[in-house]
Order: sequence, then structure tokens, then C-alpha cells
Amino acid sequence: MIAQSRISSWPADRVAEARAVIADVAHHSDHLIGLACNVLVTHGETEAERKDARVLLLVIDARRPVRRAQREDADRRARL
Repeated sequence: MIAQSRISSWPADRVAEARAVIADVAHHSDHLIGLACNVLVTHGETEAERKDARVLLLVIDARRPVRRAQREDADRRARL
């Protein structure tokens, strides 16, 4: 019984943590903000919340230097 309640609360816990990161975006790394945005894009309660998370992902992505972005994209493609 305990394991079941733990499993069912997992998504809600992650969404709450993601919202906390986004609420204090100035004090978190771009990587952590990106993870939080991905959680909210997938599990956000409203369309507005999911849309805002997608927009913030674009902003974070635009802040990456071009060479680093290209290297990360190439690494990502190589893993697929």
C-alpha cells in the first residue's frame, strides 16, 4: 500500500518541484530550468501553463552559445 501511494504522488511532486524552479528562475541553472520546463510541457495542468513552459524553453535555448548548441545537438543525434 505504501509503495502505491508513493508511485501515484510522483508526478504531482515533480510538477510542484518544476513550478518552484520556474517561480525562482533567476536562481537556477539553465539546465535545471530546461528540465522543469520539460516536466511542465508534459504534465502541466492547463494549456496556458504548458505554452508558457514551451516559450521559456525557447528563451533558454536562445541563450546557449551557437557552438555549444551545435555540439549538444550533434551529441543528441549520435545517441539516437
